[in-house]
Amino acid sequence: MLKVQPHPDYPPEEGRYLRGNDLSPVAVAIVLNTEAENIPPWIVQLVKAGVESGAAISGTVQTANIGIEKIICNIVANTNIRYLILGGPESDGHHTGDAIKALMKNGVDNKRRIVGTDALSPTLYNVPKEYIDRFRSQVTLVDCQFQEETVLKKAIWSCIQENPVEFRGQKLWDPGAFPEPPYSGRLTWKVTQPWAEPGDDGERAAKQKALERIDALRKKQGLSKF
Repeated sequence: MLKVQPHPDYPPEEGRYLRGNDLSPVAVAIVLNTEAENIPPWIVQLVKAGVESGAAISGTVQTANIGIEKIICNIVANTNIRYLILGGPESDGHHTGDAIKALMKNGVDNKRRIVGTDALSPTLYNVPKEYIDRFRSQVTLVDCQFQEETVLKKAIWSCIQENPVEFRGQKLWDPGAFPEPPYSGRLTWKVTQPWAEPGDDGERAAKQKALERIDALRKKQGLSKF
């Protein structure tokens, strides 16, 4: 099977992850439902089990916007990665696991909002649309959310086999690298507070109108624009 070198910048985005074998077809994302300074030992162990069992990269994800964007950027920079194994609990409020599943199933609309999820601010402003499309084409989701460590390890083992094996209703094996060059994968950081962005074109137009009125008042009163 074909294996290639990742992009020289791989993994381009920082985060709470461990790096394993760059030629592995597996990335592991463990949903985090606590603050970063209070990560429970069992979630740490799931992340460690990911790389120890053969994943290319294994880490936590907390938010349904920038957290997912970082996963996308890091995965499209390594075309050897063909599976995203989702594990851990659900993130109350964020519903990050649900957002990842919906992204893989439905994609995004023309406003970059993930279709079919009730996650908090599931809009991917900071990655190009072609990165989102590549991510969905390059990887297959293996849902191990709410499962024990032994299930996660078996999923990874299944994904790295040369011949197809059955795992929880899926046929898994290592198909080799995705047959297109990797992307450099960096976030554009157009939006650092996606929860504060307008939700649709109506809200966006209202915001723009309000900004124009504020600017007009500043000019009328002889105030400079900060």
